[in-house]
Amino acid sequence: MKILVADDSRVMRQIVVRTLRQAGWGGHDIVEAENGRHALDLVGTEAPDLVLSDWNMPEMTGIDLLSALRSSGQQVTFGFVTSEGSDSMRERAAAAGAAFLIAKPFTPEAFDEALRGAVGAQA
Repeated sequence: MKILVADDSRVMRQIVVRTLRQAGWGGHDIVEAENGRHALDLVGTEAPDLVLSDWNMPEMTGIDLLSALRSSGQQVTFGFVTSEGSDSMRERAAAAGAAFLIAKPFTPEAFDEALRGAVGAQA
């Protein structure tokens, strides 16, 4: 399985990757993008099975990335890993086609639960 991690913070991308490993999802190919526009390009070239995206990023936000993917017919499994997890954000994410939203601070257990629910037991 290939996982794309999109976040404008290099440190946060590293934390997400480390948390994936701690949750038992570290044996997969991981590709990183520093913003939504870069992630959109990488979905086309790398064909990930899962996208984990921040919500607030420069050039293209995570919700705009998800909307662009869905409007182009791309149905890759998509989840948010973001600092905000309000009910309205969760509703907006689900309406746009996101499988889950994990709010920071997060735990390996939260990642495992969300990923198993979204993509099954592929760890």
